[in-house]
Amino acid sequence: MPSAKALRACSSTFKTPRRPFEKERLDAELKLCGEFGLRAKKEVWRAKYMVAKLRKAARTLLTLDEKDPKRLFEGAAVLRQCRRLGVLGDDKLKLDYVLGLTEEDFLQRRLQTQVHKLGLARSIHHARVLIRQRHIRVGGQRVNVPSFIVRVSSQKHIDLARGSSLADGTPGRVKRRRIKAKAAAAA
Repeated sequence: MPSAKALRACSSTFKTPRRPFEKERLDAELKLCGEFGLRAKKEVWRAKYMVAKLRKAARTLLTLDEKDPKRLFEGAAVLRQCRRLGVLGDDKLKLDYVLGLTEEDFLQRRLQTQVHKLGLARSIHHARVLIRQRHIRVGGQRVNVPSFIVRVSSQKHIDLARGSSLADGTPGRVKRRRIKAKAAAAA
């Protein structure tokens, strides 16, 4: 019997660049990695791939006639997805604006960036650590994936996890050790 992992449908989530040593692209990717606290350039490539898929869909739909049922139906779906993810505002719900999307728009919607912007973390790197150590929850569900794309509807539900030592839960390992040392010194 094959494992469950072998039965999963696998589709590519990113595309490597055609020219691996193009200086301008390397510098731009490194700047994005630093600005958004990314672990690897693969995370930048993943955001670029998401943008490319949406822009490609919008480009093909824009070639169709404005009253074409395919353009109306699929165009509404693309715009609904962009609005739900928070990369397009309510005032920019047209296929023309989808062509103007950048990877920064998607990197802004990552949980790591949102935690830092809400002030739950001291830095973008601290936000990544908090998420990986399961101190953050989104809508009551603990999330330990920094690249989790936060939807507009769940953005207001980002907070510290209930059992977290940072949210007045049980004290963490270091605090417990200090309390124990104080008790031993007082005795």
